[in-house]
Amino acid sequence: MQIGYKLATEAFGPNELIRQAVRAERAGFDFVEISDHYHPWLDDQGHSAFTWPVLGAIAARTQRIGLATGVTCPTVRYHPAVIAQAAATMALMSDGRFTLGVGAGERLNEHVVGDGFPGSVHERHERLREALEIIRLLWRGGYRSYEGTYLKLVDARVFDLPSDPPPIAVAAGGTGSARLAAELGDALFATEPKPELVRRYRESGGRGPHYAEVPLAWAPDQHTAARAALATSRWAVTGWKVMSELPNPANFEAATATVREEDILAHFACGADPERCVEVAKPFVEAGFNRIALLNAGPDPDGFFEFYESELDHRLRALSAEEALV
Repeated sequence: MQIGYKLATEAFGPNELIRQAVRAERAGFDFVEISDHYHPWLDDQGHSAFTWPVLGAIAARTQRIGLATGVTCPTVRYHPAVIAQAAATMALMSDGRFTLGVGAGERLNEHVVGDGFPGSVHERHERLREALEIIRLLWRGGYRSYEGTYLKLVDARVFDLPSDPPPIAVAAGGTGSARLAAELGDALFATEPKPELVRRYRESGGRGPHYAEVPLAWAPDQHTAARAALATSRWAVTGWKVMSELPNPANFEAATATVREEDILAHFACGADPERCVEVAKPFVEAGFNRIALLNAGPDPDGFFEFYESELDHRLRALSAEEALV
């Protein structure tokens, strides 16, 4: 199992994200995963740095840690030709440490270009399928064209290509997208500990890693941690059907007005108890996820890094070893 750290572009400015990535490498994390948003979920988060130059700076300032988008939507705000070029460049700049995480997107980020966000999940998945086909096509080299139902490519070529294309991790919330991850991706990405996603991915021929995000909030005491997560991350308890549909932070503010501290405590591992963190992480490992990214919604990133080094790293890796023996 590998353990990663989630870089939240919605919660921190670009220079702080770079600093956290460098610190994560020093703390022993195996990879960092960075969100790719245009808007934050809530105004209280207050940030939405452009992910790709931040990734480039991280690649230049780190040596061994893996880098991944978690996740990019290559169908509306970005054309897949642009993402094919960006990901190829990142693979070169990072000496092969980059993984392209992709998904069908959220209205929150995709509606901003005025082309509309598909109302049906089926259309979103079909657009993602076409985007992945375009990206794969361009990574084969040469001038390429593509005529899809939703997306087109006209006589395009990515000139700077790595010898080995970066792996693609496809986000899945249901079994249909898990099949897509197996068919056109190299890895599975999820945010919930659903064993059926891993099972369908494997049954459909997927042989790559399985990524998931584990929600934590570190602070010296549980209440401080929970209050911080409530202020900035209460959107996480709404579920994917809500998270994918609302268009702006103001809508998430209204949708989460009734979320309570008790709801946060049920969803996040809050405070400084490493056993509670293991308890929240364990269902993901039991479900078959072998790349877990820790999403810290607490108020003190540096305190969390110290906690991870001294209290959490060895416990999570031991959990992985225990599951391997089952």
